[in-house]
Amino acid sequence: MTLAIVAEGLGKTYGRIPALIGLELRAEQGSVLTLLGPNGSGKTTTVRILTTLLKPDTGQAKVAGMDVVTDARKVRARMGMAGQFAAVDEILTGFENLQMFGQLYHLPHASARRRARQLLEYFDLGEAAGRQVGTYSGGMRRRLDLAASLIVLPPILFLDEPTTGLDPRGRLLVWQVVRELAARGTTVFLTTQYLEEADHLAHRIVVIDRGRVIAEGTSDQLKARVGGERVELTLADASELEPALQVVRAYSVGEMQVDQEERRLLVPVAQGTHPLPDIIRDLDAAHVRIDELALRRPTLDDVFLALTGRVVTPTG
Repeated sequence: MTLAIVAEGLGKTYGRIPALIGLELRAEQGSVLTLLGPNGSGKTTTVRILTTLLKPDTGQAKVAGMDVVTDARKVRARMGMAGQFAAVDEILTGFENLQMFGQLYHLPHASARRRARQLLEYFDLGEAAGRQVGTYSGGMRRRLDLAASLIVLPPILFLDEPTTGLDPRGRLLVWQVVRELAARGTTVFLTTQYLEEADHLAHRIVVIDRGRVIAEGTSDQLKARVGGERVELTLADASELEPALQVVRAYSVGEMQVDQEERRLLVPVAQGTHPLPDIIRDLDAAHVRIDELALRRPTLDDVFLALTGRVVTPTG
């Protein structure tokens, strides 16, 4: 196993506010490691340390086998990065921006132009190539910034919340890019607030909250920590919530979730579909009317709620 990224005991404090507390993580070469957590959890601070933009107060980190503090220049030569905010020039056109990035990477003039055209087409920006970036939408700028990070395919790529602000089509495009890069051997370090994104892309997930790692593993491993399926009920009438709770409590093997406004109950059960007929019969006997009933596996939303007591609420 070759480790592309290693962090040991990383700590960072801003004034008296701790941003990271003893953070530990590892990413294998050619894998997608996702750092998952809400706003303010320490994700961006972690990325800034690993990409040499910020020095840790405690601990150490290595990227491509090199220390991010003492070998910062060598680390930067081995990585690409797309941060939360587009780092492109609004006065230049999309094509001119990518051509400039190619020249900064010392590509020959013709190669820089060719690579710029390829990436503009790949990120669905071909028709806007000759327009000033100042006229681009936020999603277009985001895609252009991602394209710039791929002018030269890096061994290690850091993506800090890359799909925030993108529409569903743009998000799927980024997911496709990440999968293709990992298949070619690039190590991708991805931060996100989107649980679905982590579920689809990550070989390994590190869940971070208030600067600490609170769980890590594959998506299936994390879901197994919550255990079992969930029976999801939507009631016809919110006034019947209390009698419904009395019925389903007998079948629950964990903490139930109640959304009074949506008239929805989420009940963890232990035996898959087996309790469903009994639950329906008992609800009918209690004169509780149901609009919808479904059985589903636990999601990463369930995992985060179980670990932290609250849900992730993305802002993008």
